[in-house]
Amino acid sequence: MLTRNCLSLLLWVLFDGGLLTPLHPQPQQTLEAEPRENVVPVPGRRSSAQRVKRGWVWNQFFVLEEYMGSEPQYVGKLHSDLDKGVGTVKYTLSGDGAGTVFTIDETTGDIHAIRSLDREEKPFYTLRAQAVDVDTKKPLEPESEFIIKVQDINDNEPKFLDGPYVASVPEMSPVGAYVLQVKATDADDPTYGNSARVVYSILQGQPYFSIDPKTGVIRTALPNMDREVKEQYQVLIQAKDMGGQLGGLAGTTTVNITLTDVNDNPPRFPKSIFHLKVPESSHVGSAIGRIRAVDPDFGKNAAIEYNIVPGDGGNLFEITTDENTQEGVIKLKKPLDFETKKAYTFKVEASNLHLDHRFHSVGPFKDTATVKINVLDMDEPPVFSKPVYTMEVYEDTPVGTIIDLRRLFFFCQYLSHNSNSCNPLLTSKVNVIINVLDVNEFPPEISVPYETSVCENAKPGQVIQTITAVDKDLSPAGQRFSFRLSPEKSVMTMPYFTDNTAGIETRRQGYSRRQQELHLLPVVIEDSSYPVQSSTNTMTIRVCRCDADGSILSCNVEAIFLPVGLSTGALIAILLCIVILLVIVVLYVALRRQKKKDTLMTSKEDIRDNVIHYDDEGGGEEDTQAFDIGALRNPKVIEDNKIRRDIKPDTLHFPRQRQPAEDNTDIRDFINQRLHENDVDPTAPPYDSLATYAYEGNGSVAESLSSIDSLTTEADEDYDYLSDWGPRFKILADMFGEEESYNPDKVT
Repeated sequence: MLTRNCLSLLLWVLFDGGLLTPLHPQPQQTLEAEPRENVVPVPGRRSSAQRVKRGWVWNQFFVLEEYMGSEPQYVGKLHSDLDKGVGTVKYTLSGDGAGTVFTIDETTGDIHAIRSLDREEKPFYTLRAQAVDVDTKKPLEPESEFIIKVQDINDNEPKFLDGPYVASVPEMSPVGAYVLQVKATDADDPTYGNSARVVYSILQGQPYFSIDPKTGVIRTALPNMDREVKEQYQVLIQAKDMGGQLGGLAGTTTVNITLTDVNDNPPRFPKSIFHLKVPESSHVGSAIGRIRAVDPDFGKNAAIEYNIVPGDGGNLFEITTDENTQEGVIKLKKPLDFETKKAYTFKVEASNLHLDHRFHSVGPFKDTATVKINVLDMDEPPVFSKPVYTMEVYEDTPVGTIIDLRRLFFFCQYLSHNSNSCNPLLTSKVNVIINVLDVNEFPPEISVPYETSVCENAKPGQVIQTITAVDKDLSPAGQRFSFRLSPEKSVMTMPYFTDNTAGIETRRQGYSRRQQELHLLPVVIEDSSYPVQSSTNTMTIRVCRCDADGSILSCNVEAIFLPVGLSTGALIAILLCIVILLVIVVLYVALRRQKKKDTLMTSKEDIRDNVIHYDDEGGGEEDTQAFDIGALRNPKVIEDNKIRRDIKPDTLHFPRQRQPAEDNTDIRDFINQRLHENDVDPTAPPYDSLATYAYEGNGSVAESLSSIDSLTTEADEDYDYLSDWGPRFKILADMFGEEESYNPDKVT
């Protein structure tokens, strides 16, 4: 290796002057850095492009993975053309793994790997190198980047990441039928050598299956593999790198292959004859035996359908398939009788439900077996000859009458055929239906209302009513009723219809309501039972007024108004008018009486108005509307300052707020305050007015005006002066004058 490195260094000196190169041969292509071009102007000459050699030149470095040597692994050498070999240049290294994975000799530029590397962990490292002047510490060349790639070795075996595998293929498949594709992965470098080139092979599973060495596709290698012979196969697959060459690493996996079922086998009965013993007392619908055909297939391919081949005794039995066991269950369709027949023989056919057309050439997918059934004799209860008996009896049959002379046949069947006795513990039951027959005891009657109508303008032969009959008896089907009129001579006829009904038909032209409003029509109805029952039903036919189309306009009470042409609505309107007039008259009379009574009371009974009502304009003591006297009697009352009501003020003034009198205010001060307020009140009337108060103070010049304290009596008073006051006081003077004249105590 040292010789090769020296030779490389010599070539570098001869051809390039400065070169950074690995000191071991590389099987891969190296990546060289592109030369850097600098344009340097030359003084005193025309400018021209001049090529300057690059300062750094190197190839891509490689280092082997998994190096196990005792010394650090040599990677390569860095060299600058400015390095004259006198120790003035210092080499530095930075980047991925610098100092931890890779080291550099600062003087020589040699790079070493100080630990073992794994390409699968990190395939390459990117580093940066620089040459620095030892004295000035300044870079001699710009920092440049290079790559150290980890060279792969075959240290990883192929692995089946998805294994172990499970696959299936239908049985009876042809050679080369696809089963499964497996895939192995090799972590080695697929671009370098054969370390990652995998080849597949079968270590276990031949000659049934084969595998493609390149793609890993597994296929069948034998034809007609039968699931019923062998269902499961385990195949061992190997994947080997280095193209399968000696020394390559290998990995294995297992593939579990199952042959799926196809319907390639028909059902087969294990024997040709099946014997069954069945008691004659078995119930209809019960299972009396099972048979089974064997089908080696699986699932739906083994589903079997059983059928009874028509023949001797086949109509007494039926067969169904048990879905769980695929057995044929034979059931009884009709009861068995040992004395009638002791044995039955029939054939049963078993066939597949789901057929595969690829195997039709094998033969029919069905099989046939014979079933023989022996009926066992049993000790049985009495057996009635019929399952149900029906009898009839009339509803009036006397007690104790034999209702049916027919015998209920039954017989004993028992194992010993002993005809002398029957087992009393065995009983049988049978249904007996007794129909009670109706006796014709009720006559038929009309089912429609007994009243109808006919128009005055009816024409002969016109059917005015269709009648039907009802019978309380439970009439049997087909019973018919007959209708006729009694007596025969009548205003109507009665034609008979085919649907057990009859019609009432007019016999003459028109009917007069004035002559006869109602017609009574006796109808005789007879039934067809025995004994014959009949009844006479009287129908009422009312004559009505109709329009030209035969629609009824009026009947009954309205006939009295028909000559004047009054309708029902007109009659109702007339009655309402009469009632209203009567109500008005009554109200008028009542009001007149009430008014007359009020006038008498006003003139005779209202004495108060005659005495105290005057035509004077003064306020007076009787004028209670002018002033509120209550405030004078109770000083605690707060006045509302009501506007005087004896006059109408010219302008509206809002009442002024007065201060309420205190509880202990003297009445005299209160009256003086009110007098002052009246004097200064702008709303007070401009005429003289006498204010009357209920309180009279002491020391009045006029003294008391009250007659309570007067010493004179009314008898001593002379009222003649009232006559001098004028005509206004004439009535008062007359009243007091009369009292004086009628005084019994006065002596004339």
